[in-house]
Amino acid sequence: MKKELILDGHKLPWHKDRIEKWLKGERIAPITIDCALTRKCNYKCIYCYGQLQANDEKRMTRDVIFKFLDDAAEIGVKGISFVSDGESTCSPHLYESIKHGKKNGLDIALGTNGALLKKEKLEEMLPDLTYLRFNFSAGEPKRYAEIMGCREEDFYQVTDIIKECIKIKNQKNLDVTIGLQMVLVPRFGDQIIPLAKLGRKLGVDYTVIKHCSDDEKGSLGINYSQYFEQDLINKIEEAESLSTDNYLLRAKWSKILSGGKRKYKQCYGPPFILQMSGSGLVAPCGMFFNRQYKKYHIGNIVEQSFKEIWQSDRYWEVMDYISSDKFDARTMCGTLCLQHKVNEYLDVLKRGKIELESPKGMYPKHINFI
Repeated sequence: MKKELILDGHKLPWHKDRIEKWLKGERIAPITIDCALTRKCNYKCIYCYGQLQANDEKRMTRDVIFKFLDDAAEIGVKGISFVSDGESTCSPHLYESIKHGKKNGLDIALGTNGALLKKEKLEEMLPDLTYLRFNFSAGEPKRYAEIMGCREEDFYQVTDIIKECIKIKNQKNLDVTIGLQMVLVPRFGDQIIPLAKLGRKLGVDYTVIKHCSDDEKGSLGINYSQYFEQDLINKIEEAESLSTDNYLLRAKWSKILSGGKRKYKQCYGPPFILQMSGSGLVAPCGMFFNRQYKKYHIGNIVEQSFKEIWQSDRYWEVMDYISSDKFDARTMCGTLCLQHKVNEYLDVLKRGKIELESPKGMYPKHINFI
């Protein structure tokens, strides 16, 4: 049976056993952890949230990373995505880390701009990945360089890498999903159609168009009302019409058209889907990586094992605080976070508006990346 690729939503209902434990007040391991292996990056994307996430840098050594992956597998984490506030291809330990995580029984994924991926390593890396996502926010070389803060040559270098990945996947009949992600800032709307066409031409499995997150101060200057402009909506709909049986283009409409607003107050998502900084910092989510949010910082895997951090009272004090009446996600953190869709679901579940039931419908791909 062909599995559904969910690009606008979440997969938490397929982990009913962990939801039941959480509802009973039990301490649960995250299902998914998003993390980076470094805070470094070779690009300077105009829309990068990483510039708002500066914290005390620690060195993520091979031993630190491997111990974290060991701990994650031991406590019951199911998926690790190397996606966070840094470009993990800048780490010399990336390829070993992917292999080590996979050997531990973890599903492993990688999000990257792709420019530093080594061609000679792709054949070894791809079989160990559940998905490989290229952050690719323009379909034309000149605009790609302007928007993503790099050289025009990088456009050609990365598309060459993508072609090689597709070639290896097809030759070896690999199960890995390969896709493109566009972070759509409204003024970059001219790149929607070129990127949609490029994705189809390259032969990737999907292209997803997503919103741009901003912090509660609006530091990146995202005007969410501009997502409602008819011309932009028309372009996204035209892009979606380019989907084929083998190529899916989808927009995260639920977030794009939300106006950057939340309906829920408490944050319930991080115990299920945790984020960690490339500095080793453990915090509930990426919105709280910056030093100014130190009250939400839990520990650092460079200084203490992840298992000890997860078992600590501090970990659960922070999780309990953000899920309490003392916290209001509408005003106390940034917009449209990674946990947003999970939060929406858990909020109505917690308030008794829906029943916890086994999900119906097609079984989704990437089940451990909720």
